[in-house]
Amino acid sequence: MFVDIAKIYIKAGDGGDGAVTFHREKYVASGGPDGGDGGRGGNIVFVADTNLSTLADFRYKRKYTAPKGENGRGGRCNGKKAEDLVIRVPKGTVVKEAESGRILADLSDEEPVIVAKGGKGGFGNTHFATPTRQTPRFAKPGLPGEAYEVQLELKLLADVGIVGYPNVGKSTLISVVSEAKPIIANYHFTTITPVLGVVRMGEGSSFVMADIPGLIEGAHNGLGLGHQFLRHVERCRLLLHLVDVSGSEGRDPIQDFETINEELRQFNPELAERPMIVAANKCDLTDDKTVEDFRHYVEAKGYKFFPIMAAIAYQTEPLLKEIQEQLSKLPPITRYEREELPRISEETMGKQEVTITQQGDVFFVEGEWLLRVLRTINFDDNESLQYFQRVLIASGVIDALRTAGIHEGDTVSMYDVEFDFVE
Repeated sequence: MFVDIAKIYIKAGDGGDGAVTFHREKYVASGGPDGGDGGRGGNIVFVADTNLSTLADFRYKRKYTAPKGENGRGGRCNGKKAEDLVIRVPKGTVVKEAESGRILADLSDEEPVIVAKGGKGGFGNTHFATPTRQTPRFAKPGLPGEAYEVQLELKLLADVGIVGYPNVGKSTLISVVSEAKPIIANYHFTTITPVLGVVRMGEGSSFVMADIPGLIEGAHNGLGLGHQFLRHVERCRLLLHLVDVSGSEGRDPIQDFETINEELRQFNPELAERPMIVAANKCDLTDDKTVEDFRHYVEAKGYKFFPIMAAIAYQTEPLLKEIQEQLSKLPPITRYEREELPRISEETMGKQEVTITQQGDVFFVEGEWLLRVLRTINFDDNESLQYFQRVLIASGVIDALRTAGIHEGDTVSMYDVEFDFVE
């Protein structure tokens, strides 16, 4: 079963908790705190696997959780970091956050990608010892790992995508120009899954061609096989529009040509600007005048035109040479970059809920929204620090700390960030 879209829940491991322990040894008085830090939680790592061609496995397992980091122990022993959870997907899979559509990863090569980071381990009480606080009886819990509901979309990695109405000869063409073996029959929607074929053009020269299942009017709204396969065209560097010029099924080739182009435009306006070559198939079933009329129409729109008979590979060689020449001038296959979290506007933030816990002169501030803010801050950048300060003021965190009784010089601890409070 070919499945090219799936929705799953992923949760990176939480960090281990820091330990609250004190050194106990004969003849050693007041050994002091020696609690170790917790270990990092496991990451969720996605890897492209060339042995996979479908997302079918994700129909049966929809929740993936990485292990938690080990808690810290006495004797300044830090907890062990957890193993990463590796999820294997077909090459060309795009991972998106389901709610926002934000791109988290594009598995276009075999390089592993961390999509959800494990939480950092909490500090043991060793970190909180000061000349005035020599026996801290508290430690920090581990940070929660990132969690997302993600949508996996498989977008085939092909240089050329063959588009057109059903039964115009797309499968026949790819079968004669490559080693692909698609199902070929004289009825609509013979091809129900995209088929990839490698077209070899001599020593060290080749390109990948994709046979996209037939489109019909309304495909962008889900008619026929619909938009579920249009996504596979988005990465293609070049489109090969195959038209049945004979009108063997009672359709007008010009109308077919315009209808498919409109479906591509409705699905993604960028596809309307994608380089395209037009091939008129089944020339043996019509007269020369019909072919020439269609040629003039297509060339007037600025497209290269090639009459072919795919079943006997007639005139396919000039077509392939033109494809090869155009590909040599085009940029590489589209790769999607990860989209970072947008910053929260401090002007429109309003008051946010936080939990403040006091341990001596340390004030622990917690709030789920704070984790999102902290992930957007670069603490080595002065402008980013100023933004962080404005957010704390606008969200009411500073006022809440004052209400809790904080004084200048006290320590503020926000998950894995600590700083001294200054009035």
